[in-house]
This record gives sequence, structure tokens and C-alpha cells, in this order.
Amino acid sequence: VMSILLHGDAAFAGQGVVYETFHLSDLPSYTTNGTIHVVVNNQIGFTTDPRMARSSPYPTDVARVVNAPIFHVNADDPEAVMYVCSVAAEWRNTFNKDVVVDLVCYRRRGHNEMDEPMFTQPLMYKQIHKQVPVLKKYADKLIADGTVTLQEFEEEIAKYDRICEEAYTRSKDNKILHIKHWLDSPWPGFFNADGEPKSMSCPPTGISEELLTHIGNVASSVPVEDFKIHSGLSRILKARSEMTKNRLVDWALAEYMAFGSVLKEGIHVRLSGQDVERGTF
Repeated sequence: VMSILLHGDAAFAGQGVVYETFHLSDLPSYTTNGTIHVVVNNQIGFTTDPRMARSSPYPTDVARVVNAPIFHVNADDPEAVMYVCSVAAEWRNTFNKDVVVDLVCYRRRGHNEMDEPMFTQPLMYKQIHKQVPVLKKYADKLIADGTVTLQEFEEEIAKYDRICEEAYTRSKDNKILHIKHWLDSPWPGFFNADGEPKSMSCPPTGISEELLTHIGNVASSVPVEDFKIHSGLSRILKARSEMTKNRLVDWALAEYMAFGSVLKEGIHVRLSGQDVERGTF
């Protein structure tokens, strides 16, 4: 599985979660072995100019914190975009590190259907209105090269429009949820013939008192002989041992029971965060 994250330029530079996830990218037990970040860089954040939104020249400069390679590519050149994306995929596959593709482009219309960009970006939008759309630009190039004929191009456009129109028509009378379309491995017995989930029933998850006592005893003991343990910690372990003996539990021991029983079934448990690691809660 290769994770691909799609960002806007203002979000990439401005959202703290982007910086935080970059710093998770190489941590043991957290890494996804490299994420491909695709930044749709239309050089405007809602209505804000980049010079008013960030202090660095590029929105992707935040990726430098993990030395990720950053490819800036002209989105008006589809072949360059394809080339850069395949290099990014190869980099990620070879080195298992994050990589960023910065698609330098523009937003033809406003932020949404109701938004008139000429109010806030008059000079930029005068230039944008003069730009030939990328589809026409690339089609003209291919036709001039003799790679495709005008007729072939028009047929492709008509074919694509037809697919969209047919899907739109079908969507009006669709009553069934097509789960299979996005499930890479169908879950047997989960859905009935109409695509509706079957009634959910939970298998019993209880465990024997003998196993609970075993986990309680392990959770209140020290695994190494003659190991000098911190006095504060030995008090906690002693209290836990007493609780197990008296068939009582508090939150911390209950968590131990839960983790312990899952581990006994051979299922990996990962704890995250300092308080959890320290056993505060």
C-alpha cells in the first residue's frame, strides 16, 4: 500500500498537522515507509496572496524538516507532471521516505461557485483569463505533432462526457449501495444480497478468571531476578498484587487485563504517548 496525501498550498504551509505528520514519518512503529504528498499549488489561499500567508518562498518548504525531495512542476505540462510523479513513486519505493510533488498551477474560477475572485485578485485573474486551459493546450500540441487527429480527440472528449452523463442518470435511480466497488477484498457474510449490512452480532469476548489472575500476577511482578526497582514503583506493584489476590480491579489494572488478554491471543499492541508509556493512566 502506498499512501498519497493531497494538499492545497496554503494548507500545506499553514496547517500544523502537516508539520507534525512529517515528523512522525520516520519514527519507529509509526512510519508508513514514505508518503507521496501532492500539493495543488494554485498560488492563492482562499483569497490570500502567498506573500501575506507565509514567510518562505515555497509552500512546500515545510517538507525540508525531514529532507524530503521536493519536485516543483508546471501543471500546464502533463508529460512533465507524469515524469515527476513516476520519479516520486520510484524514490519512495527505493528509499521508503516521504517525497513532495508541487503542482504549480492556477485556479481558473473562484474559491467556490459563489466566489468572485476579481474582488481580491484583479491583476492575477486578468492574467488567468488569458491562459489557454491545459486540456486545449495539450490537445493542440498532440494534434500539431500528429500524435492524434482532431477527430480522435473529439471522440475521446465525447466518450468521457457520455460516461459522466450516464453515471449521473444512473445515480438518480440507484437504491443499492455498491460496497464491492471500493472493497479490495470482499468480507464474506458481512452484507446481504441487496448490499445492506447484516445485523451485527458481537462474539463473546470474556476470558476465564484463571487467565485474569495470571495477567494480574504478571502485571504486578518484575521480569528479572535481583533487579533493584524504584521504591515508588514497588509500592504500586505490591498494591496491584494485593488487588489481584482480592479479586479487585482499578482502571490501570483493567487496562492491563485488556492488553494482556489481547497479547495472549498473539495480537500486537502498540502504546503511544508519554503518559501511556509511563503507565500514568
